[in-house]
Amino acid sequence: MKDIDHLFKNRKLNPTRLAPFGFVPTGSGHTYSTDLLDGQFEMTVTIARDGKISAEVLDNASQEPYVLHRVSDATGAFVGKVREEYQGVLDRIVEACFERDVFKSEYAKQVIRYVRETYQDELQFLWQKFPENAIFRRKDNAKWYAALLVLQKKKLGLDEDATIDIIDLRATPEDIEALVDGEKYFPGFHMNKKHWLTICLDGSVPIEEVLRRIDESFVLARG
Repeated sequence: MKDIDHLFKNRKLNPTRLAPFGFVPTGSGHTYSTDLLDGQFEMTVTIARDGKISAEVLDNASQEPYVLHRVSDATGAFVGKVREEYQGVLDRIVEACFERDVFKSEYAKQVIRYVRETYQDELQFLWQKFPENAIFRRKDNAKWYAALLVLQKKKLGLDEDATIDIIDLRATPEDIEALVDGEKYFPGFHMNKKHWLTICLDGSVPIEEVLRRIDESFVLARG
């Protein structure tokens, strides 16, 4: 079972979604309570003002906290059922009340805003095993025209271990041949290198140029 910190990693709370889900404001934040196992237990999730998230399970018969669902060595059908329902509640809260917050660079945030305002498209996270990879696709034909990823610079051939936000974009073979230099422009990472190129979203390429190439990629994806 994933711990709470891992479950809410790279997620940003949307406060407007708390009340519709059932959270109630308190002096120190918001709480949500629900029954587990047909009322045998009560689960309470608290989101503090500082964003800290905690969850407790109370045994309604004894009025004592129940903790076995958080003990990895605890086995058996009963504790397994408690663990399953507990995890299910947290999963629903993540999806209903939190937004993805994977890409931290200012350029990446500008790209996301630009695409949302220009094409009314949102990032799509398609791979559970790769939660730091996402794509934009056209609505009319579902073809991708951009991908945002987080990876180590050395995977692009740079002599650095630091992680960076990158964007993969479609381009013509002629533009790729002219632009790719291993410094500002790179062969498309995990893409067909004849038709895709990669840009680091670190300021090495001006944001105006990045946005222009997004527009070009959008057009290329219509065919």
